[in-house]
Amino acid sequence: MRASRRVLVSGGAGFIGSHLCELLLAEGHEVLCVDNYFTGWRRNIEHLVNTPRFELMRHDVTFPLYVEVDDIFNLACPASPIHYQHDPVQTLKTSVHGAINMLGLAKRTRAKIFQASTSEVYGDPTVHPQPESYWGHVNPLGIRACYDEGKRAAETLFFDYHRQHKVRIKVARIFNTYGPRMHPNDGRVVSNFIVQALTNTDISIYGDGNQTRSFCYVTDLLDGIMKLMATGDEFIGPVNLGNPVEFTIRQLAELVIELTDSKSKLISLPLPSDDPRQRQPDITLARSALQWEPKVALRDGLQETIDYFRKLLAS
Repeated sequence: MRASRRVLVSGGAGFIGSHLCELLLAEGHEVLCVDNYFTGWRRNIEHLVNTPRFELMRHDVTFPLYVEVDDIFNLACPASPIHYQHDPVQTLKTSVHGAINMLGLAKRTRAKIFQASTSEVYGDPTVHPQPESYWGHVNPLGIRACYDEGKRAAETLFFDYHRQHKVRIKVARIFNTYGPRMHPNDGRVVSNFIVQALTNTDISIYGDGNQTRSFCYVTDLLDGIMKLMATGDEFIGPVNLGNPVEFTIRQLAELVIELTDSKSKLISLPLPSDDPRQRQPDITLARSALQWEPKVALRDGLQETIDYFRKLLAS
C-alpha cells in the first residue's frame, strides 16, 4: 500500500476506524470514510474533514454503496455489548448484510478487502490461548449471539466470496483493543474503569474479577492491520491480532485506580450471560507471517487513554 490508493473505511468515524483514516491519510492515500453514526462519533474525524484527500459519507452498510475504490476496510459494526445488544437484529444485519454489500463492491471494483473480525468468534473458549485453528464455543441463542454469530457468518461470507468469486480478502480476528477515542459510554471494560476512576465513582467488577483479558493498544493493532493488508494475495487469514499478555479484570481495575490516583472502590456485580472467562490470543501466526507483535505496555497505553478521557470529561 505504498502507492497512493483510493481507500474506503466503513465504520470510519468509530474508535479504530478514525485512527485508521488518520494513518491512511498520513501515508498519502485518498480516504472515503463511511459511517452511519450509530456508535461512531463525528468528533473522532472532525480534524480530518478539511483534509483535501478525505471524504466523509453518512451511509449504512446494510444498503449497497456504489463508489470506485482500490481497497476496502470493513470495520462497520457496533462492538461493545451495550451497543450491539441495544438493537440485536440491526447488529446481525450490519455484520451479514454489511459484509455482503462490501464484498459485492470489492467484487465489482476488484478491490482488496479487509474484514475486522473479532476474538468473540471463539465465544467462551475451551482452548487457551486461542489459535486461529480453534472453531470456538459460542452460544447461538444467547444475548451476545447477534455479535458473535454475526461475525462468524461474515467470516463465512468472506471465505466463500474468495473461493467462488476470487475476491482478494484479508481477515483479522481483533482482540480487546483500547486507546484514545473510545466511546465513554460503550460499556467496555477499559473505558468503563477509566471514566469511573476519573469521576471517583465505584468501579464495577462483574463476577469475581478473575476473568482474564488481553489488552492491545490501538497503534499496535493498526500496525498489524496494515502489515496484513500488505501481504500477498495468497495470505488471507484469519489471523489473530491482539496482545498475548494476559491480565485479570481486577488487576486492570487496580492499575487504573493507581494511574488516576482515584478514590474509587471496587464493587462486585453479577457476571453477564455468556461472558467469556478467558481471552488470550495465540499470535504465533502473526509473528511468523506478518513479523508483528504488540510493543506498547498496558501501563503506557492506559496513561495515554486516561489523558484523553480526562480532557474529554473536562470539556
